[in-house]
Amino acid sequence: MNLTVYLSGEIHTDWRKRLKEGCEAHNLSITFTSAVTDHDASDAAGDVLGVESVSYWRDHKSAKVNAIRTKTLIESCDIAIVRFGDKYKQWNAAFDAGYCAALGTPYITLHNEDIIHPLKEVDGSAIAWATTPEQVIEILKYTLTKE
Repeated sequence: MNLTVYLSGEIHTDWRKRLKEGCEAHNLSITFTSAVTDHDASDAAGDVLGVESVSYWRDHKSAKVNAIRTKTLIESCDIAIVRFGDKYKQWNAAFDAGYCAALGTPYITLHNEDIIHPLKEVDGSAIAWATTPEQVIEILKYTLTKE
């Protein structure tokens, strides 16, 4: 079995790298997809549609262009991992989790204990909550290797 796993959320730590390397170390058959993780490139995604003098409209255009990628990848994944970090509020990650819930796409949340309360609804629809990429790796390993 091969899984397609969509990685959503926080972009300032190495959680994606740790997850991918851990899955490779276990020879798990996983294709990883993700939103654009280059912050500047993501913010500029809509610039191809014309320069905007008002930041709201630049952000609006970029959100729409980014949504083409995000929507397509979430709709085609088998499972999503949604990471919430400590430094920034990841509203986009919460939106991705909600979209997964609406589609019936299983997702795992990945975050520290200190933000359990603000994420209670997001965690409530998740199939699992993990605090480390290594826990997620074990879930994916179990999914792919146990009969």
